[in-house]
Amino acid sequence: MNITVLTPDKEVFKGKITSVKVPGTLGQFQILKNHAPIVSSLQEGEIKIVASEGVHQYYDSESGTIQEADEPGKSYSFTITRGFIEVLNNEVSLLVQGVGK
Repeated sequence: MNITVLTPDKEVFKGKITSVKVPGTLGQFQILKNHAPIVSSLQEGEIKIVASEGVHQYYDSESGTIQEADEPGKSYSFTITRGFIEVLNNEVSLLVQGVGK
């Protein structure tokens, strides 16, 4: 499954993942491989991504740069203030605002 996480000013994460948990407006939910197509709004909360095999890119808030890693099973989490998620054919797109650590 592939994911792209974008804010209005930067790419926060891009690559292959095993799962992602998001704070939906009707409650938290998780996306796994072969999830049914969905579009949902997101509320303030934490997003948790578990990386899969292969290289992925993530925004490192300490250095302010995009870093690359190849660590299957590594978890990444960050908070958002709001956003949207779209899932279609194992492609996950997150458009979010207010990304913080």
